[in-house]
Amino acid sequence: MPTDAPITIYHNPDCGTSRNTLALIRNSGVEPVVVEYLKAPPGRARLVELIAAMGVPVRSVLRRKGTPYDELKLDDPTWTDAQLIDFMVAHPILMNRPIVVTPLGTRLCRPSETVLEILPSPQLATFTKEDGERVIDAAALERSRRDVH
Repeated sequence: MPTDAPITIYHNPDCGTSRNTLALIRNSGVEPVVVEYLKAPPGRARLVELIAAMGVPVRSVLRRKGTPYDELKLDDPTWTDAQLIDFMVAHPILMNRPIVVTPLGTRLCRPSETVLEILPSPQLATFTKEDGERVIDAAALERSRRDVH
């Protein structure tokens, strides 16, 4: 059942997981709002809202690989959530991705197929990730269509 409420993805086009997640959203027949968060960071207030909506610890949104995480010593447990958020605001690359917001919820979509839990519309076609892993196959699509009717 399609919805008029927008779907937003906080996206990094250089990230395979983010590209696969975006493709899964589009495979449901929706063109999402794409926020390239490295070019247009969400800002502190929005980041706080996203983390709260996901219901996860702040540390679970931190990305280590390819970031200044180690240089900033962010594994130090004395950093408060507010301080960690400040680091993500100052260095958006520290924000793990992709984060997707839909009418059904907000998730950090790692792995990419996590997005399927919060998409309002089913997949329209088979889907294979960039690495060749099949996420949605024809048989699964047929079963889901039968279950809907």
